Amino acid sequence: MNARLAILPATGLSARLAIEDQAEDAGLVQPDQRLTCPVHRRWIHQCVASPVHVNQVTRHRWCRRCACALPVAVDELTATVTIQCPNCQAGGSAATDRLITACQRSIAAARGLRAPAAA
Repeated sequence: MNARLAILPATGLSARLAIEDQAEDAGLVQPDQRLTCPVHRRWIHQCVASPVHVNQVTRHRWCRRCACALPVAVDELTATVTIQCPNCQAGGSAATDRLITACQRSIAAARGLRAPAAA
C-alpha cells in the first residue's frame, strides 16, 4: 500500500471510504490495495465473497486452471481469510494474495486497530 495511506490511523468506515476514494482518484492507491469497497461501501472483508469481486482477467478470486470463481472464508475472530479452489485446492494468484492481505488489514481497521503495513 502507498506509504501515505499506511501511516493513517485507523478510522471509521465512512472516513476511510472517503480517504480511499480520494487516494484512488489521485492515483495514490490501486483498487486492490483498498481496505474498503467502493461498490458496496463496506469494509472489503465484509463483501469480498460477492461475485462483483471475481475478475477473470486480473485473477482476483479466479482459478484459471479450473475456470471457476474461488470461494472465500473470512474468520473475523482470528483475522483469517482463505481463498482456495474447491476443485484443485489451488487457484491462487498475486491478485488474490493482495486481496487476502487487504481483507486482513480491513479486519484490523474495522476493529479500530492500526492496520499492519502490506508486505
